[in-house]
This record gives sequence, structure tokens and C-alpha cells, in this order.
Amino acid sequence: MERYDASQIEAKWQEAWREAGCFVAKPDPDKPKYYVLEMFPYPSGNLHIGHVRNYAMGDVVARYKLSTGHAVLHPMGWDAFGLPAENAAMERQVHPGAWTYANIDNMKAQFDKLGLTLDWSREFATCDPEYYGQQQAMFIDFLEKGLVYRKNAVVNWDPVDMTVLANEQVEDGKGWRSGAPVERRELTQWFFRISDYSEELLSALDRLDNWPEKVRSMQRNWIGKSRGLQFSFSVVDGPAGYDRVEVYTTRPDTLMGASFVGISPDHPLAKTLEAGNSDLAAFNAECRKMGTSEEELEKAEKRGFDTGLRVRHPLDTAWELPVYVANFILMDYGTGAIFGCPAHDPRDLEFARKFGLPVQSTFEPLSGEHHSPEEGGEAYVPAKTETVRYISGFAGKSEQTGDEGIDSAISFCEQNGIGHGVTKFRLRDWGISRQRYWGCPIPVVHCDACGVVPEKKENLPVRLPEDVSFDRPGNPLDRHDAWRNVPCPSCGQPARRETDTMDTFVDSSWYYARFTSPGASTPTNPDEAAYWMNVDQYIGGVEHAILHLLYSRFFARAMNEAGHLPDTAREPFDALFTQGMVTHEIYMTRDDTGRPVYHFPSDVTDGKLADGTEVEIIPSAKMSKSKKNVVDPMEIITRFGADTARWFVLSDSPPERDVEWTDAGAEAASKHLARVWRVAQAAKDAPEAGQGDEDLLREMHRAIRDVTLAVESFGFNAAIARLYALTNTLAKSMAGRAAQVEAARTLAQLMSPMTPHLSEEIWAALGGEGLIATAPWPVADEAMLVDSQITLPIQINGKRRDEIKVPRDMAKDEIEALALATPAVQKALDGGTPKKVIVVPGRIVNVVV
Repeated sequence: MERYDASQIEAKWQEAWREAGCFVAKPDPDKPKYYVLEMFPYPSGNLHIGHVRNYAMGDVVARYKLSTGHAVLHPMGWDAFGLPAENAAMERQVHPGAWTYANIDNMKAQFDKLGLTLDWSREFATCDPEYYGQQQAMFIDFLEKGLVYRKNAVVNWDPVDMTVLANEQVEDGKGWRSGAPVERRELTQWFFRISDYSEELLSALDRLDNWPEKVRSMQRNWIGKSRGLQFSFSVVDGPAGYDRVEVYTTRPDTLMGASFVGISPDHPLAKTLEAGNSDLAAFNAECRKMGTSEEELEKAEKRGFDTGLRVRHPLDTAWELPVYVANFILMDYGTGAIFGCPAHDPRDLEFARKFGLPVQSTFEPLSGEHHSPEEGGEAYVPAKTETVRYISGFAGKSEQTGDEGIDSAISFCEQNGIGHGVTKFRLRDWGISRQRYWGCPIPVVHCDACGVVPEKKENLPVRLPEDVSFDRPGNPLDRHDAWRNVPCPSCGQPARRETDTMDTFVDSSWYYARFTSPGASTPTNPDEAAYWMNVDQYIGGVEHAILHLLYSRFFARAMNEAGHLPDTAREPFDALFTQGMVTHEIYMTRDDTGRPVYHFPSDVTDGKLADGTEVEIIPSAKMSKSKKNVVDPMEIITRFGADTARWFVLSDSPPERDVEWTDAGAEAASKHLARVWRVAQAAKDAPEAGQGDEDLLREMHRAIRDVTLAVESFGFNAAIARLYALTNTLAKSMAGRAAQVEAARTLAQLMSPMTPHLSEEIWAALGGEGLIATAPWPVADEAMLVDSQITLPIQINGKRRDEIKVPRDMAKDEIEALALATPAVQKALDGGTPKKVIVVPGRIVNVVV
């Protein structure tokens, strides 16, 4: 092949790898194992260029580890359940399964074109009955271990789709798909006891040294450990059974600034009061139409209803506070009741000003201008580590940090029988019930005689019925009598299947473990799990930094408790890397009404559409189908080849940062790879004898060292920069054929994790043995890393004027003679002799004239 043609070589080498079984994972007791995993994709139907970047990174790691003698597991599967498939079923009149599996077939064909080291023999989709049947078996195991329970809970309810929505599926108070205002509704739901592991999940973060600190911090905040005070306000003339309102606060040092007590619309007291007050009932009903996310409650207008009740302040029984039902208080957080301290909480201050309630500071800054909230200023909320001046504190000294003030308040209240210090976590148990069809059925049966009965394991999987209809909203399982109505597994009497399915986060919380033995008749094979776990390198987007990773960490612990993972796998991911996005310019025009009209990059040339219309360009934006600034990797592969796409997304910036896709960048990458091919061909045709063999080989060994270090530290762009330099050195070298061929073969090996197809072609052309995919990684010769010559700068009267290259061990008098003979020194001396010559071996030559 005279010129590099990706279309000719890439399919050829992909077939060669398949025939050789290069990437089939096999446990080998004589090799160290390495498990690299990217977060598996949802089968939307098409890859995007962000997929290419994500999976190319994992592929670099996998290829490198294969070359360094590891047994490598690099699997692929599909996160296949979820609402998008049901939406497609309704819109396209197809079954969710048919739509999903068709998308999988299409995406798998696209993955194949990238030349990835994926072990497809371990492939599964979470909608495969073989997979979700084992998930059902674990649900039953967790139920037996007390890790699953059922209770009433307030949830986000979409009244159009008639399903529970997770907080992240509520956008601006509306269902993400239907657009309908979301309601808060109390339903009986299934929960995993993730909160039982709050302390362990939190403390273990300190040991995850190979995780980004940003991710660990996000998880710490989500788990939210806090120490506070739990105490009660006594109710003045309250309804029967309600003589106290219990609250929990993380800032008991602000207790003397209390202005009101607020309770959730779902608090038992609020429900009792609404029974006799239609206005309150209407207010509570309106509040329940809001979502349940903290972010939404913070943004919403603060609304309240004065119940007419009063409570006594625990430090002064003559001090009474009004009790409001407030729309920003959730029953699931703390006790469902708070005391409001407007001076030191922006939310409370907004509420207090709206209802004309008092504002009283309990501390103020030590110095500086301070516009107090009593005088119209903002709430003063210093960090707990900041020292403030307490106006009404609980200790003898007035100047304390917030943490000290909190400790003083807790100690005072405990000593006086007012309350007790409590450590709480923000993390709540994981509600997994979803009222939809396309998910893993919850394997329990409801029997009038026996109650809730788990299905027998021999009857698993509980398969989803195929003959369902999506002609109306709601869960079609509720309407499928033949599927729903079954005998009780315990007594045999007529009973009803649970029609809720599991949250799709469940499916993705243990797939890493199933990959170790995807064909096992139990969730895992103990020997395979013990060999392959943990995941040595996990790669994925930072958008999954909280829920997916937290749920996966919980699941590993629960699986360990149930005997499906070893003790060593309770923390499943040893190292985590969160890659940046691939961005692209947005091309936009406007219609007659001024609304934006977006255009695909392929429709724009030199900033204009085909009809000459100029487009408005918005730079470096996240790729979005709605904005049409997406790049189809299949078009890139057809035009330039997979290696070009891989090289570009890995080379342009550090992998943790965003990279902007440009056609010019892709073309430049393609031209460089063509140049590498020409340089390799030239090496093969070089004269047998030449000059500078040692210099070339020395540079080659330095490149081996530098690229190896860069790949091991995820510095792929740095590795590629070093490979550019080695290519330039080789292109200019006048060394003999043997040295050039050795350097070119090594260049191909060092490039092979990024450009595997081109590297195989060069390797074969230059006589490499076998496949480069299975060839040992080159090792730098330490002796060649030490340069036998050094460059010494020459200073004349303190200014650098020249330099000389000398052997590292040259004698001082010889160095002096060479320095004095240089043109710069001869010119400065002008026939005279120097006043002084100072030679500092290995560093510099100073000449004074």
C-alpha cells in the first residue's frame, strides 16, 4: 500500500483480531488481572462522538495493559430499560423490546468500526430476562437480609404519564416527558436501606485515592453527615395527641433567633389540622403539586399557612412562636418540622419578611461593615469554621467559631434536659418503585391471606409480558389480568403480582459484577468474581458522580452481605476517571418570528448555508440533538477512518477537559497519520548504513519512557505530543536502515493504543512478529536514557553568547580549550587573552574578557 488508506486496512485488522481471539477475557493465575470498564451506554440507536472519546480512553488502557502482560477484562453491555423505550412504543407503535434490540444491533455495528478491545462474548442488555432474572433473585436475597422494605412515601407523581418520577426527572416542576405539573402524592413504595450504610459510604471515600476529589466531595455532600440538636417545642392548646412538635437542627446556636416553627404539608399535625380546616386542606393540596427536590423547593416562592397554633420556646416558656405549614419543608428531611431563624437562613428570611415575622440575629461578624438582616440586609450565614461574635450564645466567651457555638449549644441543652445531640445523614433510603412497564418486575405477590410474598426463585425470571398495549397512559401491567393475577407462592390462593417495576438505576448498579460471569445461573460466580473484581479503572461522565456511583457502592455492599461478592469488593471501583465532553459550534439562523433555527455542521460551509445565508455561530457548546451541533462518528470514519477519530479526540486536550470537535482538527489528524505511514515506509527503504544511529535510538528510548508514563497517568494528549516529536525525529534522521526500522516499529507500538489499525499495518510492513495487539510493550533501556553528551552554555562577561556540546566526562582543560575556540569567544577576545575562564563541570563556562 503506497499511501495510507484507512478504508482498506481497518476492517482487515478488526477481522484478524476476532479470528485470533485477542480480546476474549480469560482468567490466568500466572498473570496480573486488569479490569477496565466504561459506563455502559443507553441504546439510543446511534453513537455520538462523545461515545468515541469515552470508549477510546478505555481502549487505550486495555490495549496497554494487554501489552504489559495482564489478563484484561474489557466488556460491553447495554443499559436498556427505561422510559425512552416506552415513549418510542407510543410514538412509533412498536414494542419497547423490538425498538431496544434494533438499536442495540445498530450501535454494536458502529462500535465494531471503532476497533475496540471489547469482549463481546460477555455482552448483555439489562432488559435480557437472564439478567433481570438474577436481579430479581438478589431482590429476594436483600429482602431476606432486611435490606428491602415497603412503606408509604411522598413521591413525585406525573398525572399524565401516571408514574412516579425521580427528582432528576422533574424539570421546572414538570414531568420531563409529559410537561405536566408534577404532584406530591403519598404511595406505597419499595425501598433499599442505603441509609444503613451512610457512615461506611462516607468514611470509605477517604480511601478512594484514585477518585477525583470533586466526585468524592459531591458524594460527601450528598451523604451529608451533620451533628445537631434534636428537641421539642411544647404546643399550646394543641389538638389531641399533639402536645409537642419535634425538630432537628444543625444550627442550635441560632435557637435564640427563632421566629416561627414550620411544618411540612405532609406532617401528621398538618394532616390532622386540615381535616377541620378546608382552607388549610386546599393549601396543603396545592403544596403537594410541587416536586420533592431540594433545588425546586429552594427556587419556589415561599408560601405558608398560619395554623393558629402556638408553641413555647424551650429556653423561655413565656416566649411563644407561631406554627406555619410551609411549602418548602419536606417530610422526608429531619422530622418534617423546623424552627425558622430568619437572621441566619435566606429561606427563613424570605418567609419571615413575607409574613411580617420578627428577625433577630444571634451572632455578627467580628469586623467589617455589616448590614444586619434586622435593618434590611441579607441573612448572615458564615462558614461554621469562621469566628463570629455571639450576641446571645450558650458559653461564657462571646467570640467563637460556628462549630464551637454549636457544641456549646448542644452541651447546654443536654445539661438542662432540653434536647440531645444527634448525628444525622442527609442520605435517604432509595425508593425503587416505578409505575411503568419497561423495567425489571419486582418479584413479589400480594396475597389477601399471606400478605406480601416473594416469588419462588425457581419461578424466576418473572418475565414481562409481550402482549401489552400503550394506547393509553399508565402502567400496562396494571391492565394485564393474565399476567397480574397469579396463585400465591405460599398458599396457592388467588393473588396479584406487584405491577411496579424497579428504578433503572438498579439495573446499572451491579452490571460490573455480572460482567465477571455473565452466563452464571446465580448473580455471580464466586471464583470469577474473586478473580476479576474490583474494577481497576472505571471511566464515565461526571454527571453520574452522585447517584449511579453511590448506588453502585451500596449495591456492592449489599451483594457482599448476600454472598454474591467477596469482602474485598465492597468498594467496587478502585480508580475512577471522569472525562470531559466533546463540544462543537452551534450554527443558527432565525425564522420570520425571530425564533432560532438550528443547522447541522454538514450543512454549513465557511459560515454559510448552501443558499448563501450566513449563520450565527455559538462556540464550544455541548453537543445536543436539539441544537443539531452533533457529529456523526460514522461519517468521520467513512471519510477519514476510525484511527483519525480516535487520535483527534485523544490528542486535543487533557482527557478530563472538554474537547472541541472541528473539521480542521480531524483533517490535520488524518494528514499526520498519513505522514506516519510515509515515514515508516521511508524507514524500510533507508540506506543500510547511515549517520546518527545512536541518537535516533536514544530518542526512541526516551519516547518509550515518556509515552509509558503518560499512558499510565491518563495523560493521553501528552503521550500523543511525544509521539509527534518522535515522528519528526524519525522523519529527519539520517540513521541506517536497521535503526530506522527499529524506531518506526517502536513508534507503531507506542501509537497502537490510540491508532491500532495503522499500527498493525506498519508493524506487518516492517516485519513485526505476530500482531501488534499481542506484542509485548517496549521497555526503555535505562542506559540509553543517560545522554553521553551535554550542552554547556558559554557566558561572556555574564551574558550568554554561545554553547558547546561535549562528552559528559570531558576534562575541564579540554572544555576550556573548546570554549575559547568558539567564534563568539574569539570575536570578544579580538586577538587578546581572557582575564579569567571558569568551568563549572556539567553546568556552564564563564569567560571574562
